[in-house]
Amino acid sequence: MRAITLRNLPPEIEKLIEEEAAESGLSLNRTVIRLLEKSAGPRTGKQRKSVYRDLDHLAGSWSDEQRAEFDRALAEQRRIDPELWE
Repeated sequence: MRAITLRNLPPEIEKLIEEEAAESGLSLNRTVIRLLEKSAGPRTGKQRKSVYRDLDHLAGSWSDEQRAEFDRALAEQRRIDPELWE
């Protein structure tokens, strides 16, 4: 993959990229790629394929207790009440 050098990047854009990287916990390089993907997006033929990474920071962030609590709540929501179907 080729490296690209950006010259004369406006300071306000640099600051926004740095803030985005800090908020998302990603490197500056990955943040710039992510922003470019979001803006230009990979294309398949003439149709643009969307790449969503807005929930990446949540992956693997729950503790075992939080996961178990979520699973219990979900199981309760999926329970069928037979009295409602009489």
